[in-house]
Amino acid sequence: MPGFADRLNGIGISASAAMTDKASALKAEGMKIISLSSGEPDFPTPGHVVDAAIAAARAGDTKYPPQDGKPALKKAVQAKFQRENHLDYALDEILVANGAKQIIYDAMMATINPGDEVVLPTPSWISYADIARLAGASIVSVPCPAEGGFRLSAAALEAAITPKTKWLVLNFPGNPTGACCPRADMEAIAAVLMKHPQVWIMTDDIYEHLIYDGFTFCTIAEVEPRLKDRVLTVNGVSKAYAMTGWRVGYCGGPRALIAVMNNMQGQSTSGINTLAQAAAVAALNGPQDFLKDRAAEYQARRDLVVSLLNAIPGVRCHTPQGAFYVYPDISDCMGRTSAGGRLIATDADFVMALLEEQQVASVQGAAYGMSPFFRISYATDTDTLREGCRRISAFVDGLK
Repeated sequence: MPGFADRLNGIGISASAAMTDKASALKAEGMKIISLSSGEPDFPTPGHVVDAAIAAARAGDTKYPPQDGKPALKKAVQAKFQRENHLDYALDEILVANGAKQIIYDAMMATINPGDEVVLPTPSWISYADIARLAGASIVSVPCPAEGGFRLSAAALEAAITPKTKWLVLNFPGNPTGACCPRADMEAIAAVLMKHPQVWIMTDDIYEHLIYDGFTFCTIAEVEPRLKDRVLTVNGVSKAYAMTGWRVGYCGGPRALIAVMNNMQGQSTSGINTLAQAAAVAALNGPQDFLKDRAAEYQARRDLVVSLLNAIPGVRCHTPQGAFYVYPDISDCMGRTSAGGRLIATDADFVMALLEEQQVASVQGAAYGMSPFFRISYATDTDTLREGCRRISAFVDGLK
C-alpha cells in the first residue's frame, strides 16, 4: 500500500469527537447513554434564521459564493464587531469560513514555518495544538492552574515567549474550563505582548455571549488598540445562536493577514455554503435579546452541575464564569479501582470506565493538556444533567 503523510504523525481524532462517536455507537446498540461530551447547544436554531436560509434557497441564492464571504454577511460581521466589540474592520479585513475552526486553520497554515512556536494557555481546546503541529510549529504550553481559576498569568506568558514565538492563542471564555479573562488581566497580557512585536495574537471569542454572574466580556484588540495590527479576532455563529451544523465562522484582522488566509482557503474549500451565509446574516442582524435568556438558562444548568459534582466525595469542581463546560478535578480518584475492575491510573481510564460502567460520556483532561481532570458539557436539559451527575456519583462511590 502507498504511504501516508508524515505531517499526520501524532495527530489523532479529536477526543471529544471520538467520545461522542463512541457514545452514539453504544446508543445504536440499545444502551441508554448520557452524553455530556459534546459542546453543542441543545437549543434550536432561531426560527427567523432558518426562514432566511429557506428564503435564500427559494430566491435562487445557490451559486458559487465569493471566496472570502458574501458582501451581505461581511457587512453584518463588520456591524457586529462595531456594535459589540468597538472594533472597526474594513470589508477586506474580514474573512468568512467553514466555522471558526477553518479560520484557525487558515491562519496557522498561512503563517507558520517549521521551527516556529505557538503559545497555548492550557488547558486548551484540542484542535489548537493539532492544527499548529500540522502547520509545522512546536507547542509551548502555559499552565493555567485550577487554583487560579484557570486564568492566564501575565508573568507566565512573559516567561513562555521566545524569539521563535509566532502565535499566542487566547480563548476566554474557554473550552474546556469556562474560564474568563477580566479586563485587568487582559490589560496585563496586552502589556506583555506590546514588548514582543514578532508575535501574532489569535483570540477565539466563540463563547463571547455565554457569560455569567454579571461578568463583562472584553477582547484584546478592544482593550489595547495598539495591538490591532497583530490581532486576529475570531468568532462564529455556532455556539451563541445554536448553529453548529451551519458551519459559519468569521474573523477580523490586518488586511495582509486576511489576504494570505483567503489564499489558503482558496486551496481548500473556497467560499462557504450560500444558504448558511444567509442564515448567519439573519442571526447577526436580527434580534439579540434571546441571547441573554439562553445564557441565563446555561447559568442555571452550571449552578446545578457544579453543586451536584461538588457533593461527590473525591470530585472538586471549579465554578466557571462562561461557556458551557465544567472541568472537575479527580485527583482523589487516581490509583483506585472501579466497581467493574478497571484500575484508574489516568483520567482517560476514568472516563472510559465511566462510559462502560455507568454509560456517561465525558472527555478526559489529558486531551486538553491538564490532568487529572475531565470535561463535562452542560449544554443539555436539566433532567439529563441530573441523571448524568447521579451516575457519576455512583461511579465514584464504587471506586475501591
